[in-house]
Amino acid sequence: MACSPEELRHVPLFQLLDDDEAAILADQVEMREFAPRQRIYKIGDTASKAYVVMSGTVRVTTVDEDQQEVLLDEADHGHLFGFASMLEAVPHTTNAMAMERTVCLEVDRNDIEVLIKRKPMAGMDMLTVQSRQIHEAQQLVRTRMNRNPNELIDEEMTFGQKIADRVALFGGSWTFIILFGATLMTYTSINHLLRGRAWDPYPFILLNLFLSMLAAIQAPVIMMSQNRQDTRDRLRSELDYEVNRRAASDVQELAGKLYLLNEKIDDIDDTLRQQGQPSAK
Repeated sequence: MACSPEELRHVPLFQLLDDDEAAILADQVEMREFAPRQRIYKIGDTASKAYVVMSGTVRVTTVDEDQQEVLLDEADHGHLFGFASMLEAVPHTTNAMAMERTVCLEVDRNDIEVLIKRKPMAGMDMLTVQSRQIHEAQQLVRTRMNRNPNELIDEEMTFGQKIADRVALFGGSWTFIILFGATLMTYTSINHLLRGRAWDPYPFILLNLFLSMLAAIQAPVIMMSQNRQDTRDRLRSELDYEVNRRAASDVQELAGKLYLLNEKIDDIDDTLRQQGQPSAK
């Protein structure tokens, strides 16, 4: 199925191509239609082609060390998949399956080579788009790093958990110790001075009962707060790990694509120099 230059305008990677460049690429690429639940490629397949979703949805997954399927992306209109493996000419490291009736733009290495050989500046246009994506990824990383995990955790706290944290915070302060000590001294002093009229004479059995009840209630409340703190530390570590993992993955992938496109432009530049034509740069 043929592709029109207008359809290429919907692909972020090709949106900066001029009319001539888009026409050349449109003559090279093809449109492919996939049925629902049809596998487009699997891990280990030869990565000679990449795809751009024009309509429908494609589920892109991989398998982790525990042989569990991991969802990487649900590509929809305008999204690319399989592009890095196609440029590197290495087997696919992901699985791709159409989730509904899907139409994709099929691109191979030869399509890109023909475009760059005939229009070297098209490579710069694609590099510009990739650079913008790198900057967006870096901005996303900075935004995520600036998010306060404590605020995210506090938003999910229940009323009981908030009470437990406040009780534990007050019970572990010098204010509580001083007030508690002053209360005990006042209580025992009054009962000692009243002697026979004291409501709780020595050895202050009623006071011991109150203290036992206070300890019985305070201990589990403090344990609840400690459990909350453990959960807070664990979630903070998971958030930090997730930010670092996504940052490394996004930057590495975009940098790899940028490097490969730059290599292609250098190859074309060398070819033009050998032919005695003006440099593409």
